[in-house]
Amino acid sequence: MSTVSLGMPALPPRGFGNISETEPFPSYARRELQNGQLRANLRHATHTIRDKRLRVVSELPDWEELREAGSAIKSEAMERLPELLAQFEEQFTARGGTVHWARDAAEANRIVEGLVRATGSSEVVKVKSMATQEIGLNEYLEERGIAAFETDLAELIVQLGHDKPSHILVPAIHRNRTEIRDIFLREMPGVDPELTDEPRRLAMAARAHLRRKFLSAKVAISGANFGIAETGTLGVVESEGNGRMCLTLPETLITVMGIEKVLPRAEDLGVFMQLLPRSSTGERMNPYTSLWTGSTPGDGPKEVHVVLLDNGRTRALADRHGRSALHCIRCSACMNVCPVYERAGGHAYGSTYPGPIGAILSPLLTGVEAEENKSLPYASSLCGACFDACPVKINIPEILVHLRGEDVEARRSRPGARRLPSQFDLAMTGASWAMSDGARMGLLERGLPLGKAAAGRDGVISKLPGLGAGWTQSRDIPAPPAESFRAQWAKREKNSTDPQGIKEGEGK
Repeated sequence: MSTVSLGMPALPPRGFGNISETEPFPSYARRELQNGQLRANLRHATHTIRDKRLRVVSELPDWEELREAGSAIKSEAMERLPELLAQFEEQFTARGGTVHWARDAAEANRIVEGLVRATGSSEVVKVKSMATQEIGLNEYLEERGIAAFETDLAELIVQLGHDKPSHILVPAIHRNRTEIRDIFLREMPGVDPELTDEPRRLAMAARAHLRRKFLSAKVAISGANFGIAETGTLGVVESEGNGRMCLTLPETLITVMGIEKVLPRAEDLGVFMQLLPRSSTGERMNPYTSLWTGSTPGDGPKEVHVVLLDNGRTRALADRHGRSALHCIRCSACMNVCPVYERAGGHAYGSTYPGPIGAILSPLLTGVEAEENKSLPYASSLCGACFDACPVKINIPEILVHLRGEDVEARRSRPGARRLPSQFDLAMTGASWAMSDGARMGLLERGLPLGKAAAGRDGVISKLPGLGAGWTQSRDIPAPPAESFRAQWAKREKNSTDPQGIKEGEGK
């Protein structure tokens, strides 16, 4: 058994790796909005997945009950996390596996490197893994002379294109098939120079390229969708069969799993195996589900390791308002319904975790006070579509509002922070004063016609000074009406009263 302390640390460590903005979201998104091809690719892909999901979800009369069950199981897992992780280690070790604990990305990378070097191999094949993307494992290994080959088709496209994933489920969602063909022709060794952009031809080219890797690799690295504490079982769900090849053929299997992926019981899978495929790919059942428990002589890998990764997760767990972000099962349903993601794309978020879930998870892992992630909680219209789509009912809009408040407080408490009120502070104070009294609100509304002076002939305001400039950089504002609703209502009430003071309809 491990002697690692599993209690809640007084100062939880922050996360590091590919979970931070490379530049503020507004500036990156503004640039991406000019890319018409990107927006077309994203619109087509997200709408296709969204429509499939709606069809298969509507088939289940107990869908809302399943969501409630999934949320309850994840809540239980987070409440019992130290206990469940200890139980998982005990069961996994008893069945021939080895458990390693990693506080952060750097420690996880060092552990994996050491395990690979112990085999004498300089190549590994990989199953698609958000955790290894998060810690930057591929880049770390490459710098040290170890080649990591992605075997998921979309991840392979991203890797060969020297790109970064832009979606949790479909990492190459920002690429169309013509772009993929060009990447294969340019980067894939031995590819047919007459390769077309027909999807079947592209898939066959990738299959031929990867087959050699599967048959020669001695080491495989995977993530995990679930870890079952009761039995010490790990699980991976995927759609192409590449995962099954990686998990069974190599002699050594190394899994990197975030500690939040643990579930209490094997029977809990019954809920998530209904929620996950419908929410992610719009399928009733996942094509390939692989479960393994330790190692078995003569069957599968001889050595089985799991690296349990913290990297800011205990920090997120300590946030009582935001901890439910750790319930995420990486289905991407929130991204496929998000109007902001659909237009800005995943790269604008900078993190391995884009979209609505990334806007809350990344700041929670690094700490919202981290300068590099301060704009992510604002990368949302708060429309609530993500909450409605989430299969485990994570209230993303509520957490976004909480993180925005945390960001404001963090900026105010920084050494040297400006003590004078900002334009936003003054605007909110003025709005509070006006809206707290009906007479004041009425007086303010009388000035609405003056707003017409800022509008052009087309009846819209396209440029405002000061605080309003941030809004009008990418949006137009309709000119205010000549009369407010309150004024129109008062006029209606006055006109509906006869000279004797009897309203229409009274006394009939």
